[in-house]
Amino acid sequence: MKLDDDDFNLFGLPQRQAQAHADIERRWKELQAQVHPDKFATEGGAAQRIAMQWAVRVNEAHQRLRDPLKRAAYLCELRGAPLRLNENTRMPTAFLMEQMAWREALDEAAGAAAVQALDAQLAQREGKLLDDVQQLLDEQGRTEAAAEQVRALMFIAKFRSDIDRRLDALGQ
Repeated sequence: MKLDDDDFNLFGLPQRQAQAHADIERRWKELQAQVHPDKFATEGGAAQRIAMQWAVRVNEAHQRLRDPLKRAAYLCELRGAPLRLNENTRMPTAFLMEQMAWREALDEAAGAAAVQALDAQLAQREGKLLDDVQQLLDEQGRTEAAAEQVRALMFIAKFRSDIDRRLDALGQ
């Protein structure tokens, strides 16, 4: 195990989008038990600092691997298709139209039920896109296409945060 191992290698998992949540959590707990700084309390400051670096590294990897969207973005990067969110904002016209319709629906939503219905619609679209990303990454090897879908998923995640804020404002 090396600090510069990719997250999948560090966790002993295959470099795939499809992952069992339980496997990620089990492996995280095992790694944390190995590297927790308290375990090195009697070994001096240098050993504790190294253990702290390992603990941080393991936690960062855990954050990426347990979240399907972060995991997909990370896989795209590992496979040579980084998202470059600040440079590449291009999206298919159909998705841009879909975004506009969602924004309009949120603006026009008269109450919590309408906002919740929109959220359910977005959750369904998000699930479909995640399935597509898994297919593109794990079965088709189409990383560039997956990166485009990941960018769309990031928009949906941000928009769902807007929906959550709207629901909070409505007292839901």
